[in-house]
Amino acid sequence: MKKAFFLITLLFYSCSSVRTVPLMKGKDRDTYESKGREYMISSQGGASTNAGVSMFEQGGNIVDAAAAVSFAISVERPQSTGIGGGGFLLFYEPGMKEPIAFDFREKAPLKSHSKMYLDKNGNEIPRMSLDGIFAVGVPGLVAGIVELHKKYGKLPLSKVLAPAIELAEKGFKVYPELSRALKARAAVLAKYPGSKKIFFKGERVMKTGDHLVQTDLGQTLRSIAKDGKRSFYRGWIAKAIVKESWRLGGLLSLRDFKKYNVKKRKPVFGTYKGKKVYSMTPPSSGGIHVLQILNTVEKEDLNHFGVHHPYTVHLTSAAMQQAFADRARYLGDMDFVKVPLKKLTSKKYANKIRKGIPKEKALTKEQVMAGNFDRKESDHTTHFSIMTADGSAIVSTQTINGWFGSGVVAPGTGIVLNNEMDDFSTKVGAVNLFGAVGGQNNLVQAEKRPLSSMSPTLVFDEGRPVFAVGTPSGTRILTCVAQTILNYFEHNLPLYESVAAVRYHHQWYPDEIRTDLKGLPISTRNSLKKMGYKINRKNLGCRIQAIAWERNELHGVSDPRGEGMSLGK
Repeated sequence: MKKAFFLITLLFYSCSSVRTVPLMKGKDRDTYESKGREYMISSQGGASTNAGVSMFEQGGNIVDAAAAVSFAISVERPQSTGIGGGGFLLFYEPGMKEPIAFDFREKAPLKSHSKMYLDKNGNEIPRMSLDGIFAVGVPGLVAGIVELHKKYGKLPLSKVLAPAIELAEKGFKVYPELSRALKARAAVLAKYPGSKKIFFKGERVMKTGDHLVQTDLGQTLRSIAKDGKRSFYRGWIAKAIVKESWRLGGLLSLRDFKKYNVKKRKPVFGTYKGKKVYSMTPPSSGGIHVLQILNTVEKEDLNHFGVHHPYTVHLTSAAMQQAFADRARYLGDMDFVKVPLKKLTSKKYANKIRKGIPKEKALTKEQVMAGNFDRKESDHTTHFSIMTADGSAIVSTQTINGWFGSGVVAPGTGIVLNNEMDDFSTKVGAVNLFGAVGGQNNLVQAEKRPLSSMSPTLVFDEGRPVFAVGTPSGTRILTCVAQTILNYFEHNLPLYESVAAVRYHHQWYPDEIRTDLKGLPISTRNSLKKMGYKINRKNLGCRIQAIAWERNELHGVSDPRGEGMSLGK
């Protein structure tokens, strides 16, 4: 009887498949989408994309372009990223056996410890890991990008930083998203003289249309252009940041900066229906769980049902739930804890997950448990993707975590310092800014790197990268990346539609499917509710930056939900 019911249900689903894909719309599709035969850049800012283009025009290579975009976007999006933060990057050029993963994630200060955010009764101290100097991890972005450029770049560092310096010193108009972030964080920014000097006009925070000039940041970038990372980690910049930390009673020391190191890691690897997929390894959970989600649904013919069909959303959401349950239990910095990477990304484990998903009923959070083996984050990140016709590719996700990070700017530097310490577990079972549940493996420890969901990802076919993708938005990163891959390779949507399609997210806790504000089709929502799902329409924050190699042509799309740009030649 149950089998007959399910067959009828499937027949109903098939006959009523949601084939009209609802899309999120931007201001001007031509800004978000571009095609070229030599190179392509997709980033979250027009000035940043153009900074990368200028490197190619001056005879530079893909690494020069990536470095230029990294520093320019640090200026253009001070609410999201910057040289006071860190990130991850995957780099591939022809001749490499596989991409190289660069980890320039922030590190916990030497004086930090697992109970630093708890009072004497073991309770969390409100917002201590979010606002102010105790929220700051040792920045890694300058070290990561300068080391990458030193080894693989072609142009002088002074040329690479020139667009960022010009943007900082000449300034630009505050755009709506930046204005919203300034308004949201005004009370915190106002507490610190270095922050107030930059982002306020008198006693009011800057708003849309105001001209933002970052003179001190320009001077800092000039020092980096001249002396490389030395000025940041051993020179006047480090001293200025540590001086402000001491003034505020913080933990940062000159030794923290001197000891900072970039890690080159082996990316996580998997396959999806014949395509090779490479993504970021821990301390990012993102790559592992992108592969885990893809593995779980791989044997299904989801294209038969459609992108937003109830069965597609149900199965994919259940795969997401399991990923986040495993994230809470197992993920952390692999330099400090053992992570069962191979088992989490195995087809065998995915098949076990798939067998446990009911055919037409939602799983509750209590029914989803982390796998039994032997043995937190932000809307306010940023991402860019670059690809060239010769088969080189770079994807990088960079961040200061929450809007304007800790809110602290060390006077004279112009550098907004991160609040990445909130990405650690303040205690087991606690949730961070983005609702991610913390586990033992991600507790604070000196020199440890906090867990992340950042998922810069490359997909290969026939020996070359054919898809470069990533996004900001904390825990939603990995689900948005996985969906974009499914949209393009499983559902065969054109690239623009793959990026612009309404997305959804389930992270185990809270027990709900969260969707873009436009929402899933009403027929799908009604079916999912009957299965037992709670639907929450709320901005996901993802801003996918994707590039595809199609018929000997590069095709770039910057998410129309944002204010980015794709541009190529």
